[in-house]
Amino acid sequence: MLLALTLLLVYQLLGEVIAQFFALPVPGPVIGMGLLFATLAVRGAVSDELRGTANGLLQHLSLLFVPAGTGVMLHFGRLADEWLALVASLLISTVVTIAVSALLLRALMRALMARGGADAGRES
Repeated sequence: MLLALTLLLVYQLLGEVIAQFFALPVPGPVIGMGLLFATLAVRGAVSDELRGTANGLLQHLSLLFVPAGTGVMLHFGRLADEWLALVASLLISTVVTIAVSALLLRALMRALMARGGADAGRES
């Protein structure tokens, strides 16, 4: 478990170094996660130790939301002042996401039907 945690932290550190060195607008942990994914994809497998450690971290993922909830309560006054903009942005982004997903699904289904995948679109 210690080796797997070290591996995860090394990839996070590597991502942070890359993000800072190249002044990228992407968070370092995201870059590190991409590098870890690429490494595992090239390797073709995930070790049992890394799998167990990752599953253990995921089981306690809700604990990571405690600081975020504290931050929300700390800025509760600001949220009260800007609630309309927040609600509007949430609603608009949700509607746009659903619409884009529906249009993409429709385009992919048409492409599948055009390629001869008529059985995939047929109702049972």
